[in-house]
Amino acid sequence: MVHVPSLFDVGSVTHAGRVRARNEDSCLVRTDIGLWAVADGMGGHEAGDLASLIVVQSLDAIAAPASAADLLAQCEARLFSANQQILALSQARQGATVGTTTAVLLVRDGHYACIWAGDSRVYLINHRGITQVSHDHSELEELIAGGALSREEIQDWPNNAITRAVGVVADPEFEVVTGQAEPEDVFVICSDGLTRHVQDVEIQQHAATRLAQTACDDMLALALDRGGLDNVTIVIVRLLAPRSSEPTRTPFDREPRS
Repeated sequence: MVHVPSLFDVGSVTHAGRVRARNEDSCLVRTDIGLWAVADGMGGHEAGDLASLIVVQSLDAIAAPASAADLLAQCEARLFSANQQILALSQARQGATVGTTTAVLLVRDGHYACIWAGDSRVYLINHRGITQVSHDHSELEELIAGGALSREEIQDWPNNAITRAVGVVADPEFEVVTGQAEPEDVFVICSDGLTRHVQDVEIQQHAATRLAQTACDDMLALALDRGGLDNVTIVIVRLLAPRSSEPTRTPFDREPRS
C-alpha cells in the first residue's frame, strides 16, 4: 500500500486549572507521523506529572513508520516501555503508586486508530454528530455496563476511580479501536478536566465550527469559567486531505505472524 500523506488542522492546550497547584497532564503533537496523545497523571498519587511526561516522551521517540500497522506496533511498544519506566519510578519511591491515563490517536492512509487506558477520551465529530470513540476504564462505567447504575444516576457520584492506567501493573491492558477517517472528520482528545465541566454537545459545537486552536482555547476558557477543578488538556485534529482510495482492509490491521 502506498502511503497517502494527510493534511491536518491541529490545535492543543494544557492548563493546571484553577484549583490544582501543578499540571499533571501532558500532551504530544506529532503531526509529522500522524500521532497525537493526552496523558493525565493520576491525581492523589505521587509523581503523576512525571508519569504522564514519561508516556509522551516515550511516544515522541517513535521513528518514521513504514506503514499504519508499523505505527500502531511502535505505539504499543512505546506504551509498554513507558509502563516499565513508571514501574521503576514507583520502586525507586518505595513502592508508591505512580500512574497515568493515556489516550492516543493515530491517523494514516485514510484510517484512524485509537489506543487508550483510563478515562482520558477520544471523540469523533462528523456529519453524524459526536461519538465517544473510546470508553472510560472506570468503576462507574463498569457499573453502568453491568446494569447496576444508569447514566442518569451517576451525575453527582462522588468518586469514579479508574480501572486501567499506565504504570500501575506489570502487564497493562490497552484497548484499540480502528476505523475509516473521512475528510473533515474532527477528533478531540482530552483529559477529564475538560469533560468534568463541558458537555459532549458543547465539545461538538466548538470543535466543529472553529479552527482547531481557537476551539481548544475557547473550551479551556469555558472549563476555567466553570471552576477549572482539575487539569485541562485538549488536542483537536481535523482531517483536511482527501482520504486514500485504497481497498477497504484497515491499514492498522496487524500483519499476520509467520
